[in-house]
Amino acid sequence: MSRMIQASEKPSADRRPASGRTRPLRPAGHERRARRRRRIAWAVFAVSFVLMVNALVGDNGYLATLRARREYDALEASLARTRYENQELRGQIQRLRDDPTALEEVARGQLGLIKPGETVVIVKDPPGSGSDPR
Repeated sequence: MSRMIQASEKPSADRRPASGRTRPLRPAGHERRARRRRRIAWAVFAVSFVLMVNALVGDNGYLATLRARREYDALEASLARTRYENQELRGQIQRLRDDPTALEEVARGQLGLIKPGETVVIVKDPPGSGSDPR
């Protein structure tokens, strides 16, 4: 009879179930939600990281913007030099149109022209005089 009484008794709170598993502290649904939150947090982190890297080194990123700004500054300086040279050439054209002495100076210097009655004398240094640029 004692055997029957033992079989009908309920297990005490200190005993573990026969499978050896303990009861989880949280319900299974809560654990799934926590895992899902962690996965979402990692996904948000990964997407944010990719977007930040793209913003830094992408086609329209920060480094491309710096490179374009340097190129723009170089082109702007080149344009300023070209405008200055253009203004100088316009001034030279105006002088050649209006000033006959300027025209004569260019004709004598570049074309080697002389006035009637002038004699051209060309002076060459003798070889070995030390002024040879070699």
